Amino acid sequence: MSKLSTSADRSMRAARQARAALTRASRRAIMTAAVALGATLLMGSNAHAAPAVGQPAPDFVATDTRGQQHKLSDFAGKYVVLEWTNPGCPFVQKHYNSGNMPATQKSATDKGVVWLAINSTERAASDFMQPAALDNWLKERKAAPTATLMDADGTIGQAYGARTTPHLFIIDPKGVLIYAGGIDSIASARQEDIKSATNYVNQALAETFGGKPVSAATTRAYGCSIKYKAA
Repeated sequence: MSKLSTSADRSMRAARQARAALTRASRRAIMTAAVALGATLLMGSNAHAAPAVGQPAPDFVATDTRGQQHKLSDFAGKYVVLEWTNPGCPFVQKHYNSGNMPATQKSATDKGVVWLAINSTERAASDFMQPAALDNWLKERKAAPTATLMDADGTIGQAYGARTTPHLFIIDPKGVLIYAGGIDSIASARQEDIKSATNYVNQALAETFGGKPVSAATTRAYGCSIKYKAA
């Protein structure tokens, strides 16, 4: 009986030790998986982090409504305005139908500024416009961008953290972002509010061309949410 009891005790101790080792291994595996998952989420978050004012503007390549390819870095040495647009949005219609956006574009391009309108609306959206239709819509409103880029997969919009139409960014000749935000100071879809609003894009360009820092470098963008392609 003594031998049997000793043997049983040993078996029980061995079983307890095995269970403890298994528990420790499981904990390590869980911790390792958690750390790996955290790293993946962190990397994913950083991959789409939008640049802040004062940081380099992400480079990109895109095709315009007429089939011509444009690369942001090709415009190095010039000021560049990026304007997110979607004709189906009432806020975009406000600024185009009133002539405010075309006038702002023309004022900038007359100074040698490159103005790139960008449409990041996904193809499946009800208000997505084919390139030719978008080009015609802009022509009818006497728009004056340097080019209108198609970004239906949302790559450029996501890189800049563009959230609304309109949403505007200004890049200086060194490729640094110097303005990000709305076109003006009154967040409404009413055309009559334009005359009372501060046009932040005109103001920023006037200040920087005058050798002054941009006084309102980051403002609140307002408009319709961009209909990005689902991940």
